[in-house]
Amino acid sequence: MADHAFNRTPQSERLHIALFGRRNAGKSSLINALTGQQIAIVSDEPGTTTDPVMKSMEILPLGPCVLIDTAGFDDSGKVGDLRTERTRGVIKQTDIAILVTDATSLEDEIRWAGLLKQADVPYVAVLNKVDLRQEVPSTLLADIAKRLGCDVIPVSVLNGTGLDLLRQTLAGLIPESEKQSLTGSLAKPCDTVLLVMPQDPQAPKGRLILPQVQTLRDLMDKGCIAICCTTEDIDRTLAALKEPPHLIITDSQVFDIVEKKKHEGSLLTSFSVLMAAHKGDIRFFVRSAMAIDRLTEQSRVLIAEACTHAPLAEDIGREKIPRMLRQRVGQGLTVDIVAGKDFPKDLTSYDLVIHCGACMFNRKFMLSRIEQCQRQGTPMTNYGITIAHVKGILDKVSLP
Repeated sequence: MADHAFNRTPQSERLHIALFGRRNAGKSSLINALTGQQIAIVSDEPGTTTDPVMKSMEILPLGPCVLIDTAGFDDSGKVGDLRTERTRGVIKQTDIAILVTDATSLEDEIRWAGLLKQADVPYVAVLNKVDLRQEVPSTLLADIAKRLGCDVIPVSVLNGTGLDLLRQTLAGLIPESEKQSLTGSLAKPCDTVLLVMPQDPQAPKGRLILPQVQTLRDLMDKGCIAICCTTEDIDRTLAALKEPPHLIITDSQVFDIVEKKKHEGSLLTSFSVLMAAHKGDIRFFVRSAMAIDRLTEQSRVLIAEACTHAPLAEDIGREKIPRMLRQRVGQGLTVDIVAGKDFPKDLTSYDLVIHCGACMFNRKFMLSRIEQCQRQGTPMTNYGITIAHVKGILDKVSLP
């Protein structure tokens, strides 16, 4: 069977492993050795890798991963400074880091170990090219471990020394958040869960959108009974069920419609709320939604989308939410929109940031944006939470 995109784990749901080190430390060679494929370009010429390069792979015992090859953090000059800045930016989306060194000097490595600690990224050091040494004294490994504050694994990509141990060590560093269920405590085995999925212009023809697919898979993995319908068929679907569903998951845009039709004993949430909890800090989003009540025509709101798709008619982030907010506070409200990885460094001029569900970002990257907002004192909420609050039913929405 062909390896079509819909057969693969989305990149946003893969463990992101980044390799950092000086130029010619052997980062690209290590990636090739870990994967058993010629993924990264290898050269004796320093600075071969100029920009972060991502490659999705399946690596046992790690599972689905994204390996990120970065430019040397000792690059110099104006262009080198830009490359180093891009390498630094990779930390925001890194779940686990590998510091690659040959131990000739550890000053740069110590500085970058500090950056990883500051960003709460677990990391391991690799003493590379040990095949060029007659021996690797235990005192050398102990010194590197002490100075970098992590385990050190001697590796040779030529003869395979240390590669299995490195894979096992990386598996032990997987954050607990990467193992959490998308639906959390809202659904348990044998629960009946109804997914109400409007098929509007935003839904690609012949496919389901990513949060819907991920939610379905999560429910199947749990052993739940998942039933799907459109908004138009909800009455017929509920009538066909012997008992009301334990949980209803719907699109945030039809929250109010579904809430009126559901049985009072059924829990209600949305795909956007599930993604917000899976990728970010749902409690912070709920608290931040209260800022909507303080908006005026003089306020500024930033809407951030993870996708870089060409917007269609009635786009939720670009049209529906701005219109909803302006109807509430006045047409003078300023709404700015950014997409993809564009995000202002200074958020202090905004009264509120409203983010999409971030299905295209990994959790680490989304948490870095939340931390930025918190550090600058700017409230941040989510599409689904915003819609529920504006429609006055946020207290009826179940949170994971």
